[in-house]
Amino acid sequence: MNYSRVNFKNSEGLELAGYLDLPINTHPHSYVLFAHCFTCNKNFFAVKNIARALSAQGYGVLRFDFTGLGESDGEFGDSTFSGNVQDLLSAADFLEREYKAPEMLIGHSLGGAAVIFAAAKLPSVKSVVTIGAPSSPVHVKNLLRSNLEEIEQNGIAEVNVGGRNFTIKKDFLDDINNHDLSDFASELKKAFLIMHSPQDHVVEISNAETLYKKVRHPKSFVSLDGADHLLSNKKDSGYTGKVIASWASRYLEIPEEKDLETKHQVVANLGEEGYTTQLKAGKHYLTADEPVSFGGEDFGPSPYELLSAGLAACTSMTIQMYARRKKWPLKNVETHVNHKKTHAEDCESCERNTSKIDVFEREIVLQGNLDEAQQQKILEIADKCPVHRTLSNKVGISTHLRKIK
Repeated sequence: MNYSRVNFKNSEGLELAGYLDLPINTHPHSYVLFAHCFTCNKNFFAVKNIARALSAQGYGVLRFDFTGLGESDGEFGDSTFSGNVQDLLSAADFLEREYKAPEMLIGHSLGGAAVIFAAAKLPSVKSVVTIGAPSSPVHVKNLLRSNLEEIEQNGIAEVNVGGRNFTIKKDFLDDINNHDLSDFASELKKAFLIMHSPQDHVVEISNAETLYKKVRHPKSFVSLDGADHLLSNKKDSGYTGKVIASWASRYLEIPEEKDLETKHQVVANLGEEGYTTQLKAGKHYLTADEPVSFGGEDFGPSPYELLSAGLAACTSMTIQMYARRKKWPLKNVETHVNHKKTHAEDCESCERNTSKIDVFEREIVLQGNLDEAQQQKILEIADKCPVHRTLSNKVGISTHLRKIK
């Protein structure tokens, strides 16, 4: 899990709060803007799970609180559907200024209707995803039907949505009446993914059918069979995020991972910027980097940390291998390693203060009913681990250039 808090101003000058979910050990290949459901917020269960599923696939996802909700400024009673669309545009502007313009919009429930209107004003957006979205913003009146008459007569009412009380004004109702998706959606030249559950009792699946007919190709529909409207089951929201990530790869320019083929055991690939290095060791891929203080991004261990890791892993393996062969009750072994350079005590140029040697400090933690003699023997065996012996011996390194064909 890797995210950072962000704040930005909307068109009214109010500060909106959000989280930017980021992939681990790499920069995002694409940015996504997420619009939560009516009266929800950025920390809503499904929102977090979908964002995390996407960030695990290399996407950067901005989820934020609309005006008057969660940690954002303003009064919810003064907000409108148009205001939500404007908040989305402000969020997109923030992403473009600070990171990169969003290429995909995702909207849950009424947020799905909002992203369709926002997409029309964002040239950078190539794909739009709706989850349990109504075919028209007017559908939200169904949630307010017991209070509609009071709102119309008094211009305001306290309503209960999802167990929480909210103030709704007549301005909100008047505003949603002015937003019709019928002709508008068919003009959008974006790829659409419509996701809906047949068991959705809040926004019936017939809305998905209507919406699917309105939008242009390319368009796709995925049934979230068995899910409720709020995707309250973790498996449903996680699945939704994975499907979105896979679907969007057809419409977004996602760079393919470089296939690091080599006849050697290990290959390290680094481009012309930074120090984030892609490694392939045997069949396994990993990332190396330098700390931020050294000009890196800290997306992975440094070369010396990898070297120390090799010593630590080899030590634990060697000890456990020996103990198992002897049938000793060693339940667990931990090897801790630190690397540093220290002044040489015995070398040809000891008089030079700059002369240093590499020192690996190793600490071993044994768990099990071992007697003193067994523990001492294990300490001896630690020095016989292959990586230890390699580091202790004089090592030769042969280097040559390979011509690129």
